[in-house]
Amino acid sequence: MLIAAVSGRALAAAAREAGYAPLVADMFGDDDTVALASAHLTVPGSLSRGPAGRPLLAALARLAKGRAPIGVVCGSGLEGRPALLRTLTRYRLLGTPPAAVARLKDPFAFAALCRSCGVPHPGVAMVPDGTGAWLEKRAGAGGGAHIRPARGRVRPPRYVQRRVSGRAVSALLLGDGARAIVLGFSEQWVAPTPSAPFRYGGAVRPASLTAADAAALADAGARVAAAVGVAGLASADFLLRDDGYDLLEINPRPGATLDVFAGARLFAKHLAACDGNLPDRPPFLRGAAAAAVVYAPRQLVVPDRFAWPDWSADRQRPGPVAAGMPLCTVRAATDTPEAARAQVQHRAAELLDMIGEAP
Repeated sequence: MLIAAVSGRALAAAAREAGYAPLVADMFGDDDTVALASAHLTVPGSLSRGPAGRPLLAALARLAKGRAPIGVVCGSGLEGRPALLRTLTRYRLLGTPPAAVARLKDPFAFAALCRSCGVPHPGVAMVPDGTGAWLEKRAGAGGGAHIRPARGRVRPPRYVQRRVSGRAVSALLLGDGARAIVLGFSEQWVAPTPSAPFRYGGAVRPASLTAADAAALADAGARVAAAVGVAGLASADFLLRDDGYDLLEINPRPGATLDVFAGARLFAKHLAACDGNLPDRPPFLRGAAAAAVVYAPRQLVVPDRFAWPDWSADRQRPGPVAAGMPLCTVRAATDTPEAARAQVQHRAAELLDMIGEAP
């Protein structure tokens, strides 16, 4: 199975768990990704724009040569590039079709889609209208680092979105191209910097929701996903308030919450849904789980033979890690979401101390 993403570790682990041999092209080549993959190639790119197109295509061609892969599953970094996704259909693209991805990641087409489905969505424009607060975003980007307060007119691919308040809740979606269901909910938080106040920090499952809120968000996410033809795993990001909610976006690919839904056999569900088979009900998962990205607060050096803890993942290779770059992911599984989030935050600090004190 070919896997293409900014970071392919979570998808490689899910594919391996489902009995597939992962052939991974990603930007990091972390130690645990390489260990999980049957074959791996590192490609250049950026966190905001994803893997560079031509090197990615060349890497996938090399990985596929002589192996006859079943198809390709794309993670983060490609959803804003429908032309590249169309090229990947040569391998049998297992996920949401490129035309549907283009509609979801065009901010104005997505706003129109939400209106047609009767789902609340913040207003979008190319210039703030002078009333209230607005955010500037980059169409198709992920991870939150591209979002900043709007200062005036922008040019594509950037746009402005009216700023709304609420608690960040993400619905894990599964679609078969005609229908969609919600598999579960997680809450997210940010790891802000002065230049990136909305940078993604982590997620915890389950989200704390009333039955009425869960039903409303599940209905909204599934309705929009079904209307556009989502196939396989996706995520719907909401801001939830006491008096309602807004759907911010749908990311039509397996995302950052794979780790917190470990044990749900998500890769097998993704492939089955792409073949038109949805499960009758969401999976039952005991307890709680959290995962957080640990960013280097300054330039750090991962020493040779560093003893990474078992609860870490996406482990950078020995050598320098630039300030602001991801160092690893830390994970925790406990009885409650509050305890899980507290544990990953403690582990993030502990790991930074370990790196700083390593010889």
